[in-house]
Amino acid sequence: MSANKAKIKRSDREWQELLTEEEYRVGIKEGTERAFTPGNHNDEKREGLYHCKGCGTALWSSEHKFDSGTGWPSFWKPVNDDVVATKTDFKMILPRTECHCAVCGVHQGHVFKDGPPPTGERWCINGVVLDFRPTE
Repeated sequence: MSANKAKIKRSDREWQELLTEEEYRVGIKEGTERAFTPGNHNDEKREGLYHCKGCGTALWSSEHKFDSGTGWPSFWKPVNDDVVATKTDFKMILPRTECHCAVCGVHQGHVFKDGPPPTGERWCINGVVLDFRPTE
């Protein structure tokens, strides 16, 4: 799926009405859920797609998921290069690359250069902002 959809803009109030408190804290305020949070999709083994909770765009595939041991769902690439946007995050001492849904801007997590082949990338994603839809 491509991110050729129209960009979605919502007010802070609209986000608060759409998302739970934790989804809002992570997705809009760019927080991080705790590692190994029950239900965060880290242990999900079924085939399917992980969609953005903010707009429903398919961002991640079980085909690209791997067990990083970090406690967050990890992928070696997004479903399409156009669905995820990145920016530099200076919230920690060292800069990191933060990723967001390219359609609605919901914060997904961070990408690191310590992942498996073929990309060598580890997209470390907050499961609370994901809606997993198994393949039927």
